[in-house]
Amino acid sequence: MKTKLYILTSLLFSISFLLNGQSNAIFDTYGESFDIAGINNYKVEKESLLNNPQDDTKLEGQILSTCPMKGCWMKMSVERDTILVRFKDYGFFVPKSGAEGKSAIINGKLSVDTLSVAQLRHYAEDAGKSKDEVSKIVKPEITISFLADGVVINK
Repeated sequence: MKTKLYILTSLLFSISFLLNGQSNAIFDTYGESFDIAGINNYKVEKESLLNNPQDDTKLEGQILSTCPMKGCWMKMSVERDTILVRFKDYGFFVPKSGAEGKSAIINGKLSVDTLSVAQLRHYAEDAGKSKDEVSKIVKPEITISFLADGVVINK
């Protein structure tokens, strides 16, 4: 059943991507354009993808949240992993709200990163956390990160 849903979703992404220049497009694109065909199977390829951070990667997942201050980052759920997505050279942003729960395809580089306490506090402040919650962040965090050069979000 998951395979059929994956194929259907990919087909819809492909068709709508072709229509993106028209007013009835069902996807919004951000950053560089990219061919959405060839989405990596994260469930099967995860280890290989993480061991080759220089390789281009395309992943599909569900948006959990976006930066409410600028839209300069988002968190996505991909096969039960939460991935922090940032945007290459701060060259583009995604919507600050309203994208939660939507399906997206991201293109770029996948890696494992250590986020410093300062970075984690910055993201927490961006997300509107209280000063008390921010002050409780005292340890760096290892996370799966994605540096996207392009994003396609289902409307």
